[in-house]
Amino acid sequence: MERSKREYDIVLFGATGFVGALTAEYLAAHAPADCRWAIAGRSRAKLERLRERLTEINPACATLPLVTADSTDAASLRALAGSARVVASTVGPYIWYGEGLVAACTEAGTDYLDLTGEPEFVDTMYVRHDARARETGARLVHSCGFDSAPHDLGVLFTVQQLPTGVPLRIDGFVRSNATFSGGTLASALTALGRGVQTARAARERKLHEPRLVGRRARAPIGAPHFSRETGAWALPLPTIDPQVIARSAAADERYGPDFRYRHFAAVKHLPVAIGGVAAAGAVAAATQLPPARAWLMSRYEAGQGPDEARRQRSWFTVRFVGEGGGRRVFTEVSGGDPGYDETAKILAEASLSLAFDKLPELAGQLTPAMAMGDTLIERLRAAGMRFRVADIR
Repeated sequence: MERSKREYDIVLFGATGFVGALTAEYLAAHAPADCRWAIAGRSRAKLERLRERLTEINPACATLPLVTADSTDAASLRALAGSARVVASTVGPYIWYGEGLVAACTEAGTDYLDLTGEPEFVDTMYVRHDARARETGARLVHSCGFDSAPHDLGVLFTVQQLPTGVPLRIDGFVRSNATFSGGTLASALTALGRGVQTARAARERKLHEPRLVGRRARAPIGAPHFSRETGAWALPLPTIDPQVIARSAAADERYGPDFRYRHFAAVKHLPVAIGGVAAAGAVAAATQLPPARAWLMSRYEAGQGPDEARRQRSWFTVRFVGEGGGRRVFTEVSGGDPGYDETAKILAEASLSLAFDKLPELAGQLTPAMAMGDTLIERLRAAGMRFRVADIR
């Protein structure tokens, strides 16, 4: 069916989960009146209860459509994908539950977004579905939450403050006081426990991905050091964010002929930094043992997360230091609770952007900066997230 004639503009899959419900609440409050959207999940009863909550936010949600679909039921996923122009998924860990919906959206030519921070999943989806998505016109945009939109868009914003056509060096420094939910913990522990599979998926992607000719775009792991620019200890962050940024840079000549990005956590006090490194190492080691990994996952129940009062106290800041062509620029992206409130905002605004904004005519697996770029920056700014230039030298 032609995309313009489909029943829904946006379907939110996994709407009854913790982040899914926050995303639904954001759409209830901010989606345009003419946006045809629906919530989807396995349980009709849970969807009905969620709709009642959404109706308290926006009375028009009393008639919000409900779509029953299951990540293990291919037929239901095909029906879901075929009914929508855009599908946003919060159902993770994605390496376990995500591919069926990616495949269905790819075949239907439906735009797809998710919140994954799992490199193995992203690389595997590229190998299996990128080429077909280019044929059908589907845009597959992974990592549309705190992983990795603020970092990806923040680097794009920083690049725009620097000279063109010259080598660029950008470092990002992340600070936050936020906590996490059971779903986030499950995804992180799953990824940590699949190091061999993750490395294999990355190697396979390199065999399929076109080589960059005449330019370089790199995201090496930086060394721990004291950063005079931020007044904090900089510890390398082994998240998916640098990979996403490097792919954006490879796709866009605005990032220059030789681009390098490094990603750090900024920690003010040395004892805290040392303790954090030790704790991270211990958790990473524990995830290699299935019983230990299962025990860690059991500490937080899936579908549960920090309450509203805790989220109201949470914040994040990413400071970028960019250099190139004799210029040095300091930029900053900041906002509220990163893992939940801001992630829900990002996913909802990205969904609305794919559904309604005039965007580059691209298809296949894309990063947030490639797919939506400046348009999404402006949407997030209007929604309260801050992108600013702190200093130029």
